[in-house]
Amino acid sequence: MSIDPSEKKIIMITGALMALFIFSMLYGRSKYNDLPECLPFDKAYTEPKVVELDKKTYQVYAVASMWQFEPSQIYIPTGSEVDFYVSSKDVVHGFNIHEKNLNLMAVYGNINKATVKFDKPGVYKITCHEYCGVGHQNMQSEVIVNDLKAKN
Repeated sequence: MSIDPSEKKIIMITGALMALFIFSMLYGRSKYNDLPECLPFDKAYTEPKVVELDKKTYQVYAVASMWQFEPSQIYIPTGSEVDFYVSSKDVVHGFNIHEKNLNLMAVYGNINKATVKFDKPGVYKITCHEYCGVGHQNMQSEVIVNDLKAKN
């Protein structure tokens, strides 16, 4: 009993598509491992602060509330890696750093975490992308990256 040539072609195409799918899944998992994570709620994350772990590693505890982010200005040196821990005191807010493609949700009772590396000096704007009330358009903060001594 032999297989029809058109069936062989379909089996080959299906096998190639499956191999491509598996390859893309493994490639994506190895290349894009900086996905945000959700941490168990802890009251310690609700106090806004910047913690210097060493000269190039920082932790930022960003707290969103109507209509502000705290801390409002974050100073770090060029080449730093920053762990952002984002929470909210009231309603759902967004936490978006456009230039770094970071997009987190700040939700009351939850902590979201993401790590960002700032290789170039500049001012990186943080904006809220979730409508949180009448003052939503003014809800902004910034990360100031330079080689000067941090002011945090």
